[in-house]
Amino acid sequence: MSYIEKKPINGKTYVSFVKKVSFMKKVLLIKKNIGLDSSTLNKEKYILDNIEELSDEEFKFRKKFLDNAKDNLSHDKALPEKIEMKAIKINNQTEGKQCENILNNEFAKEFIFNSNNIEGSKIPPERVREIIDTGDTKYYDRNEVKEVQNSILAFEYLRIKFKFNIISVKRLYHILTNDLFRENKLPYPKGFKKESNVIGNSTTTLPEKVEEEMTALMQWYRENRGKVHPLILAFEFHKRYESIHPFSDGNGRTGRMIMNKILISNGYPPMIVYKSNKQAYFNAIAKSREGRAKNYYQFMLEQADRSYDYLLDVISRY
Repeated sequence: MSYIEKKPINGKTYVSFVKKVSFMKKVLLIKKNIGLDSSTLNKEKYILDNIEELSDEEFKFRKKFLDNAKDNLSHDKALPEKIEMKAIKINNQTEGKQCENILNNEFAKEFIFNSNNIEGSKIPPERVREIIDTGDTKYYDRNEVKEVQNSILAFEYLRIKFKFNIISVKRLYHILTNDLFRENKLPYPKGFKKESNVIGNSTTTLPEKVEEEMTALMQWYRENRGKVHPLILAFEFHKRYESIHPFSDGNGRTGRMIMNKILISNGYPPMIVYKSNKQAYFNAIAKSREGRAKNYYQFMLEQADRSYDYLLDVISRY
């Protein structure tokens, strides 16, 4: 949160730029004295004119937390710091250019296309963009069109109403799969899975244990928010969620959305797992179950790095 603070002194009004950064239960207060009030002064202009200085100051604050985590995050020691700085600059540029709605819209187009295509959808990216921009398209596969439309509604639910509890997870799944048909032409089953499923060569949580393990996962998130670095928190939650695999289908789509909710809630832009890296993504999750968490974290950081480059490119156009 940032704002312009005004203070009258001897009949004159002096102004300062103030920004409060909350991160892992700590607060950084950035305060820059500007001088006399001016009709041309606003916080957006100040941010854009001083973005490097402001970003550097916030990075130094957040880096202290990252230093305690980066050995566990990546074999490439520079990658977590690069992600951190890009995240800060995206946040600052978004506020400075007041382009949050535009950025969210463009992100949704890229995320939904990649996320749905990872799970087998064949709808091309231009059709996804058309649906998001206009609400519909003449694409022949109406089930895949409905899948995109549901994803848009799920984004809105995630942004406004989602809570870290069982009810919200089930509601998110319902919104994503409502009135859709699976490959067997049958509708998506309601609620948590009733039959066991195997992912690759890995078994997942038995149906009778899903409620218990999902409740424990939500408790783990609440207990570790503010203690575990947000990048590890988001990636680890996603890994555990996919290991449970609570639904018969739709686990990847719901899981990646919830992971982004964690990132956003902790001051990071959302990220995309790209369909071109689909097999590497599945392999990374599988290896993490064998105890090779750092390889998985590094893969997710690489996807975040690519995603953040995309977001910075979108912002640069406005």
